[in-house]
Amino acid sequence: MPDPPLGLAERLPRRLSVSQICPPPRRPMTLVEVQRGSENERLGVARDTMLQNRLILKPELGKPWRNCHALPGYNFNYGLYIHGLDGGVPEAIGHWNAIKPTPPTQKEKEKPRDYKAMNRRAIKAGYVTAPENNLYHQLKDTRRRDDDGRRFKKDPPNVPPDMAYGRPPRPSTPFFDLLQHRYRERWMDQQRVVSVAKQAEQKQKIHKGKLYETRTTILRKYQPPRKSDPLWHLIVINVCIIIFWLFDSFVRLQMYLFMLLLFIISIALSVFEVL
Repeated sequence: MPDPPLGLAERLPRRLSVSQICPPPRRPMTLVEVQRGSENERLGVARDTMLQNRLILKPELGKPWRNCHALPGYNFNYGLYIHGLDGGVPEAIGHWNAIKPTPPTQKEKEKPRDYKAMNRRAIKAGYVTAPENNLYHQLKDTRRRDDDGRRFKKDPPNVPPDMAYGRPPRPSTPFFDLLQHRYRERWMDQQRVVSVAKQAEQKQKIHKGKLYETRTTILRKYQPPRKSDPLWHLIVINVCIIIFWLFDSFVRLQMYLFMLLLFIISIALSVFEVL
């Protein structure tokens, strides 16, 4: 026999619940859940706090990351609980508790004094001193007019229809110039030009004004004066030099003659000994 036709509820796919679509976060792992040979197996002394530390806990294969913080139970409602004080739905159906508007009790803002107008009128009336001005301000108290609350006190300016308000967009960054260090090369060229200009300016710079001398500059320029010897001193010195030279030559000649005489005497004595 053929199968009976399925109902509409049976033909439609079964919808997933909220808990299946968005499951609750995984709770911290305990030592009971650690299996032998798993990633978080511990040897020696093991504590549950080791599995609640994000730096020590190792991820499980094919499973989402665990939350290392202890969370409340499934019956916990997150958020702020507001206790109803208005009676709830029955009270709302029975009567509507509306809040009556309170009349405005703000005082009118006192207008500031118009000191410019009062000073102008006091000068015209002939009051110049400070006490006279104070008395005039007390007698002729003048207040300013109501300020216009509009943003534009006058008519708005004539603006072209295609005008765009705000700051213009920044030009795009030239990445090729950044990669090729073009900005550094341009800066180096500018610095070279500036250094050359400074050197040329220093060469052509003219020192204006009075230059103050220091002890060092004065000593560098100072030349000790030389005493000019008279002419007869030079003549006497030259004559003395010539006499000393002649005497020295004469003494040398006598020494040479004495040596020659001794040599002749020694030869004569040797000849007499032989004979």
